[in-house]
Order: sequence, then structure tokens, then C-alpha cells
Amino acid sequence: MEPIQESVPEDGPGMPPPTASSAPPVRTRQMLPPKGSCWYCEKPLDNVRRFCDKECADAFDEEKEYTR
Repeated sequence: MEPIQESVPEDGPGMPPPTASSAPPVRTRQMLPPKGSCWYCEKPLDNVRRFCDKECADAFDEEKEYTR
């Protein structure tokens, strides 16, 4: 009978599993689908962009953080 080898995680024994706070944050605005207008101010856009400029993108992130 062959001995069974226990698998040890690459992090080593005694290491806690990664938590949501240790993972890099996923930006909410990167997960939004393009919709043809700015997600913050509703200004018409092409079907590729999500925000008309950096100010709207930053304001969207700030508002989402505030309302969490």
C-alpha cells in the first residue's frame, strides 16, 4: 500500500486564506457595460466609452463609495 501524501498549499501551513480586503479592489466602473451615454452625467457617448471624462469617472467612484 502506497503512502498518501498530503497536499500543502503554496502559501505554506498556518497562512490564513486571502480575504476580500487583501485582494486588489475591483473598480466598479470597469465592470459597467458601455451604454451609449455617460454613467454619471448621461451625456451622449459612443458605444465604447463609459464616461465622458475623468471628472465624471472619479465622481462616479466617489458617489459609489459614499453610498456603500
